[in-house]
Amino acid sequence: MTTPRTTGSGSPTLDEVARVAGVSRATASRAINGGQRVSARAQSAVDTAVRSLGYVPNPAARSLVTRRTDSIAVVVPEPDDRVFSDPFFAGTLRGVTRVLAESDIQLVLLLARPGASTARTLRYLTNRHVDGALVVSHHRDDRLAEHLADLGLPCVFGGRPWTGHDRVAYVDVDNTAGEREATEVLVARGCTRIGTIAGPADMTAAADRLAGWRQAMAEAGLPTGAVEHGDFTEASGEIAARALMERHRDLDGLVVASDLMAAGALRVLAELGRRVPEDIAVVGYDDLGVAERTTPPLTTVRQPVEEMAERATRLLLERVDGTDGSRPVRVIIPPTLVRRASA
Repeated sequence: MTTPRTTGSGSPTLDEVARVAGVSRATASRAINGGQRVSARAQSAVDTAVRSLGYVPNPAARSLVTRRTDSIAVVVPEPDDRVFSDPFFAGTLRGVTRVLAESDIQLVLLLARPGASTARTLRYLTNRHVDGALVVSHHRDDRLAEHLADLGLPCVFGGRPWTGHDRVAYVDVDNTAGEREATEVLVARGCTRIGTIAGPADMTAAADRLAGWRQAMAEAGLPTGAVEHGDFTEASGEIAARALMERHRDLDGLVVASDLMAAGALRVLAELGRRVPEDIAVVGYDDLGVAERTTPPLTTVRQPVEEMAERATRLLLERVDGTDGSRPVRVIIPPTLVRRASA
C-alpha cells in the first residue's frame, strides 16, 4: 500500500484526499465543501479519506464553493457613543450572540452613522462580505429596508422599518399597545394632566408609542398638547422635561418613551421639587435595568429585547439557509407592564 504524500508541514492536502478516495480533485473539493453534483458513493469515499488522513478543510476554499462567508452583520445606524452606552444595544447583542453560539456563524458589527458611513455600509453589504444582516434602531431617511430588499441579501429588521416594511421580515414589540397601557395606568390613578416625552420622530418605535399615548388620552377625554421629543438618551430626557414643565407647570402625570429619558426627567422633577409619584406620577418604557436604579424605581413597560434579538437572529439564519423563503414575515411580541414606585 502506498503511503499518502503530505506537504512539507506534514498536513495532508486536497490532492491526497482525492487520490485516496479515487476521485478527481474537483469532486473531492465539492464533497468536502458542501457543493452539489457529488454522488453518494463519491461522498462516502471522500468522507472516509478525510477521516483517515486527518484532513482539515480550507475555509477560503469552502467559501468559493458554497459562496458563503459564515458570518452575519448586525447593522446599527447610530453614533458610536449611543451604541456603547444604551442598554438596548447590549441586550440586542446578547440575544444575537446567544443564538450564534450554537453555530459556527461569526458576528460582524456595522455602525452605519448617517451620511458617508451608511453608503460605506451598503457597499460592504452589496459586496456580500456577510451572508445576511440584522438591522436595529433604523431611521426613516436611511431607507435600509428598501436597499437590502433590492440587493436580495437575506435580512431581518429589529422593529418595523419606516419604509419597505412590506418587503422585509421584522420582529417588533407592540409599541402602541405598550404606551397605551402605560398611559392608562396614570388615568386609572386619577391623573388628568398627563404629558409625554416621545422618542425621535423619524423612528417607528417612537411614532407608535406616541400614537398609543394619544389613543389612551383620547379615550379618557384628556388633552394631548403636552408633548416633547427626545432621542432616547438620558440627556435628551432632561432637556425635554425642562421644556415640558415650563409650558405645563400643572402636569400630574408623565409618560416617557424610554427609561433612559425617564431617568433624566426624574432628575429635573427632583430639582423642581416635584415629588414622584405624589405630585406627578411617571411611567417609562424598556425595563432594561435602568428602571430599577432610578429614584424612585420606575413603573415601566418591558420590551423583551433579548428575546426579540434571538427570534430575529433565528429567522435570519433560516433565511440565509433558504429554509424560510423570502416572504416578509412579521413577528409582533406583546409588551408587559412592570409596576414599581413611580406610579
